[in-house]
Amino acid sequence: MNCRRYVTLKIFINSASLGQQLDDELKMYQRIEKASKFHPGRNAVRSLLDSFDVDGPEDKHRCLVHPPLWESVLTFLHRNPIRQLPKPVLAFVLQRLFLALDYLHTECKIVHADIKADNIMFGIADDSVFTDFEERELETPSPRKELDGRIIYVSRELRMPREWGAPVLCDFGSAMPGGIEHFEDIQPNIYRAPEVILEAPWTYSVDIWNVGCMIWDLFETESLFTGYDPEFQTYRSRAHLSEMISLLGPPPLSLLAQGKSSHKFFSNEGDFCVETPFRARIPLEERESTLEGEDKSKFLHLVRKMLQWEPGMRSSAKELAQDEWICQNL
Repeated sequence: MNCRRYVTLKIFINSASLGQQLDDELKMYQRIEKASKFHPGRNAVRSLLDSFDVDGPEDKHRCLVHPPLWESVLTFLHRNPIRQLPKPVLAFVLQRLFLALDYLHTECKIVHADIKADNIMFGIADDSVFTDFEERELETPSPRKELDGRIIYVSRELRMPREWGAPVLCDFGSAMPGGIEHFEDIQPNIYRAPEVILEAPWTYSVDIWNVGCMIWDLFETESLFTGYDPEFQTYRSRAHLSEMISLLGPPPLSLLAQGKSSHKFFSNEGDFCVETPFRARIPLEERESTLEGEDKSKFLHLVRKMLQWEPGMRSSAKELAQDEWICQNL
């Protein structure tokens, strides 16, 4: 009887430098493992099989043990010459992602806070990929060299699996406990929600804004927001807010009243008062160039459910998983 089981190890090279963050990620996985096993989004979230620490010559290394997965959505995207996910693939990825977020938000009380294409990975339902890798490594070992007392190996690629699995949301290194208000500055720059930039309290709905921005990257081959400030030639919050205003109009005073940093960018009357190149108002209809007719209207309706200034106005993950555009394109 063959009892062999393949696993993936996530190894933290400099564990000591990560401090509390190292334990925080493990705690998030432990919280997930204690939550309901019957929610439909449970298998859309990466699971943790085990964890342990090993001693290295200069540091301890935390090791997380996971079931193996295939490549990320980002890698899959780059397989397409036009760098665009086909509609059925995007719809499938989004439905799985919203099921995962509904599970995290309602059952686990977790905010992921760092959703991007390389944190969503396809499952793999073909162990022969690993068996083949193992046999080829035994027959013709990978070239290696010693450098600074370490052995460096040339990477050997896995062959394409015969059967891919469904997408899974991974990487909880930035995840935070939900159900309480946070003020930390989190998320990748171009996906930062308005409340994060303004230092207003945030919770689960930052994930929804994050996904609304990421959809554009996956389907429109460009980012909705860049935050690029030509004066400083780098990302700046003022440039990001300017781009949001050009797309969504001015933010409501109710949101500005909650932000600790609102006064840096807006007057008491809600006027944007920062001297920065201001884009003309460009509606989503003009930004979207792939779809037509009713299909386009339904897609933009989906995006608008997420891209709302007010966190409380954004749809929940459960509602988004049942969105009409997603269901029609599965």
